[in-house]
Amino acid sequence: MKGTLAKSRWYRLIPVVFITYSLAYLDRANYGFGAAGGLAEDLNISAATSSLLGSLFFLGYFLFQIPGAHYAEKKSAKKLIFWSLILWGGLASATGLVSNIHWLMVIRFLLGVVESAVMPAMLVFLSHWFTKEERSRANTFLILGNPVTVLWMSIVSGYLIESFGWRWMFVIEGVPAIIWAFIWWKLVEDEPKMAKWLTGEEKEQLQKQLEQEQRGLKPVKNYREAFRSKIVILLSLQYALWSIGVYGFVMWLPSIIKAAPHMDIVTTGWLPSVPYIFAVIFMIVSSYFSDKTLNRSGFVWPSLLIGAIAFYASYAIGTNHFWISFILLVVAGAAMYAPYGPFFAIIPEILPRNVAGGAMALINSMGALGSFAGSYVVGYLNGATGGFGASYIFMAASLLLASWLTIIAVKGGNKQKKVPDEWVAHQAQKSIGN
Repeated sequence: MKGTLAKSRWYRLIPVVFITYSLAYLDRANYGFGAAGGLAEDLNISAATSSLLGSLFFLGYFLFQIPGAHYAEKKSAKKLIFWSLILWGGLASATGLVSNIHWLMVIRFLLGVVESAVMPAMLVFLSHWFTKEERSRANTFLILGNPVTVLWMSIVSGYLIESFGWRWMFVIEGVPAIIWAFIWWKLVEDEPKMAKWLTGEEKEQLQKQLEQEQRGLKPVKNYREAFRSKIVILLSLQYALWSIGVYGFVMWLPSIIKAAPHMDIVTTGWLPSVPYIFAVIFMIVSSYFSDKTLNRSGFVWPSLLIGAIAFYASYAIGTNHFWISFILLVVAGAAMYAPYGPFFAIIPEILPRNVAGGAMALINSMGALGSFAGSYVVGYLNGATGGFGASYIFMAASLLLASWLTIIAVKGGNKQKKVPDEWVAHQAQKSIGN
């Protein structure tokens, strides 16, 4: 049965999902380029105000993830993403029109609110279309929108700022999301049974597999019960700590690149892309073997452990040994990005559909909180100690602890009970009939 599941899902849905998340990440991350390209100077944004703008985005992003996941599961992920695309594209373009800091604060908060729905809604959407044996790879192609966007965003944004200024950069980069909303609406459906491009047999086979996975899960009544479960609590804490480590990688990379010896500006400009290229490769390889073995934690905690060691070793060796430090940072970046697909495949295999989306939203929101809290702690440690050593120990230790928490959280947590094929076939037939 696994071999006959509709392969058309991969080339019909995955490119659409990838492009959608790439556009979301573009309109979130291009703010830094705009600020450096004249926005901060033109609006007289101080360092304190810049921190406030960052906190407002993450506040909106943190608060509205669970409501977004709930709507996606109970109502429609398709409809939620459609309106999110239009709204975040409009807000991103509106950033280029602001004339004072107060409007910029409003826009950044609302952008956080709108974009908070994207990741959990997408994870819910993929869980409705891809089975346990496919889910890690499907999640990976979604999250690849992050590192891949980083690879081209700096080039495009830099060109637009140089050619047209920061205002037009925001306006132009917001428009594709609005256009894409209508393409998204045309190409996707919430459930396989709604897809006209699947045959009746394909719908039945896919529904049968998905029903079997659900039947094998222990029932959970509501979000409150799910959020109090040990695995959700531990994975929420784990993801917050993991995000602190990723923040450290992003923060240390520019410092290493600045120390590049005796290289022209073109070569130096390409160096930041190297860790992300390897991250893409390792994400795909890790998710492939995770699906083949149906092992999730075994592809998460070792990667985070390697990332923690390589990240701090890169800092400890320092800029005096540039190439060794840079290679270690490439290893750290690839190791930290590699486990995303397997990680987000854990919850749908442990919790039933009625609460899995909310649980993934809670975990993802804790990641945003971890990034924000991590930036505050790092700033405090740097100021209190007068150096960077303490903050990098803190970030590497966060990754190390995240690795340990993964082992505790997922141990024996994704074993499913065998379900009679007769019951599954009956449920699948009933679902198709509806």
